[in-house]
Amino acid sequence: MASHPPGRRNVETERFENSILSSDSAAPVAPRHCGARSRNAKMAADLGELLVPYMPTIRVPRTGDWVFKSECAFSFDSPESEGGLYVCMNTFLGFGREHVERHYRKTGQSVYMHLKRHVKEKATGAAGGAIPRRRNGKVFLDLELNRDFNGEDYEYEDEAKLVIFPDHFEIPLPNIEELPALVTIACDAVLNASSAYKKQEPESWDEEIQVSRHARSLRQLDNGVRIPPSGWKCQKCEMRENLWLNLTDGAVLCGKWFFDGSGGNGHALEHYRETNYPLAVKLDTITPDGADVYSFEEEEAVLDPHISEHLSHFGIDMLQMQKRTENGHHTDNNARPRVSEWEVIQESGMKLKAVYGSGYTGIKNLGNSCYLGTVMQVLFSIPDFQRMYVGNLQRIFDYSPLDPTQDFATQIAGTENPSDVFRFLVEERVQCCQTRRVRYTERVDYCIQLPAPIEAATNREELLAYEAKRKDAEENMRAPPEPVRARIPFTACLQAFTEPENVPDFWSSALQAKSAGVKTSRFASFPEYLIVQIKKFTFGVDWVPKKLDLAIDVPDFLDLNRLRATGLQAGEEELPDLMPPIVLPEDTRDNSMSSIDSPEIDEAAVMQLAEMGFPLEACRKAVYYTGNMGPEMAFNWIIAHMEEPDFAEPLTLPSMIDPGPSTSDSPMGATPLGNSPPEESIAILTSMGFPRTHSIQALKATNNNLERALDWIFTHPEEEENDALSDMADTEPNDNAFSNANSHSDSTLSPDRDTSGPRIKDGPGRYELFAFISHMGASTMSGHYVCHIKKEGRWVIYNDHKVCLSERPPKDLGYVYFYHRLSSS
Repeated sequence: MASHPPGRRNVETERFENSILSSDSAAPVAPRHCGARSRNAKMAADLGELLVPYMPTIRVPRTGDWVFKSECAFSFDSPESEGGLYVCMNTFLGFGREHVERHYRKTGQSVYMHLKRHVKEKATGAAGGAIPRRRNGKVFLDLELNRDFNGEDYEYEDEAKLVIFPDHFEIPLPNIEELPALVTIACDAVLNASSAYKKQEPESWDEEIQVSRHARSLRQLDNGVRIPPSGWKCQKCEMRENLWLNLTDGAVLCGKWFFDGSGGNGHALEHYRETNYPLAVKLDTITPDGADVYSFEEEEAVLDPHISEHLSHFGIDMLQMQKRTENGHHTDNNARPRVSEWEVIQESGMKLKAVYGSGYTGIKNLGNSCYLGTVMQVLFSIPDFQRMYVGNLQRIFDYSPLDPTQDFATQIAGTENPSDVFRFLVEERVQCCQTRRVRYTERVDYCIQLPAPIEAATNREELLAYEAKRKDAEENMRAPPEPVRARIPFTACLQAFTEPENVPDFWSSALQAKSAGVKTSRFASFPEYLIVQIKKFTFGVDWVPKKLDLAIDVPDFLDLNRLRATGLQAGEEELPDLMPPIVLPEDTRDNSMSSIDSPEIDEAAVMQLAEMGFPLEACRKAVYYTGNMGPEMAFNWIIAHMEEPDFAEPLTLPSMIDPGPSTSDSPMGATPLGNSPPEESIAILTSMGFPRTHSIQALKATNNNLERALDWIFTHPEEEENDALSDMADTEPNDNAFSNANSHSDSTLSPDRDTSGPRIKDGPGRYELFAFISHMGASTMSGHYVCHIKKEGRWVIYNDHKVCLSERPPKDLGYVYFYHRLSSS
């Protein structure tokens, strides 16, 4: 269950209101009795006398009241539903037929306005055919799907009436002559009021683009510059994306950098500041229909009525320009282009059969919510989520507040987190290369991330040939060749995940010094549902997120039993459980105040975040609180804290170091301090998501040095102390938390074995693919998501509100894959 977001509006409701308010009323109709006391109803000649007991409960909507007359507060029932919609005349909440009785029992409110729209095919002038069958109620999430009923082939008959509970006395509306004035005014106000969802709809931010004041009098230099039809690059940095042509001197320069991966180094803006040449056109937007023009002086997008003349000055004929494909390359009408991932993933070239009904309901894309819709579709195909959020509805409805539209728990309709089906344990084995000693630890995880090794591509020679052609095209200003997609075996991805990796700055407790160390990962348990994410996105050296163009032959069946962890083996010797020593500069205490006044902050990272539009002080705090660990970590901190009231306030620093004797001379490392660390430092670590006990332990172990404490947390998994098990038994494990693996048992990790640990549903490591989510586009912050789910033995594609049977599910182009465990039988 979910309520519509702000801005939802049932178009049919507007027609319903207009038809009701404009209809000519016939003579007053005597009330009909649908209950057990019909004889008493017929005896009530005066409707005013009938309504007298209920007059105190009937209100006229005031300014600020929301009237929910387009959708039920608990379901997707609307006036078009079979039972219509009942609007409470006191609270103005809307209820479907199966929920209105519950509201009456809970509140005692007796008078409701019943709204009903009847849709029928026109007797004459219709295109023929029967009225489309009604689909599952949840289809009304996407009201535009009712376009079948909006055509000229159908007509509507609307009715409204007052219904008095519990005996269902019905008073048809309008019935102005016999109703009390208060009731007439209230009914008229409800019918005229805007729906609550439309009332919440924000005003459009779209503004009409104006003609630039420089367009008519633009001066163009006769410098002989001619722009080629392809092969463009910035004249200063040689970037080939987001290129702008200055309409005065023909300079081709890059635009501003954006975090979604688009943009450049801002050389077009720098050029304007040096020359004051005001207008520029974006090169890859030039078509016979126009182009995107920007005015640096007016600081906004503008129209240039003379754009064709201005472009021809540099040898560009707009009538010959063609639109670019999504990868930024020109289309060649004489060549057959490669089928893009957009077409393959969405199965665009096929006539797909639409499906409807329970489990086959689409979700409308609100403009940037396709990623959420695809995840919801997959999750609610899992029985555990269905039972949690759907099987408990009756109890949720019964115990909902009087206004369920504003109650998050009611709209989400869930009480617990069913994500246990994804939880599993990963065993990490770290070995000191010099002493050969080992340490085993376990951590909780919910998803396995597989690297995509390009060097393992089966079409490696074809990739090398493409790269050579691409470089040659760049050097000779020619159109780039047809892109080649790397094809990587799934086994290579899995092998890359399991191969040993070097541990940077590994400190060997056996040597009491830094040494070389390697880490391997295995499954300590297997989840009921396995999520596999392919690492298709990466960050370049300039921190611009990029997507790798990959195709991976993901199998339908997967056997991971060979990757089950074995724990400490015979003949292996464990590393001593010692902490690395704390090395503090000799002048730490003397300069503690100066370090607080002038903290070390990566200003380059701060500026990258500030260019995204975040407040400067917030960027400084983000970089500082994440220990100068880079823009990505700081960006995550901003997203997690941007709703806090002091988000943009200046950075205030706590006392980092407690003056006291240094323990750096201890051969075995620092001894935790006896006194408690500063509360400000604890708050900083806990605000980053680390448990309080672990944060205190880290601060004590590092002499209250915040930066070293952060490093300590990442290198020392959280221990499950025996005296803390009772407190942790009912606590949901944190994704970033770790559990100590000092006890190496071969027994199966399950809730039956250790009820105090993380809830694990262990079992065999054999799986079958049942769903995958695919991404189209070049960046994580742009593009489109769709999902394919296997239901009743057939693959179904969910593309926003469209749900169809899949003809060729593109399993090799997926981004996130979902497997369910096969039974041991």
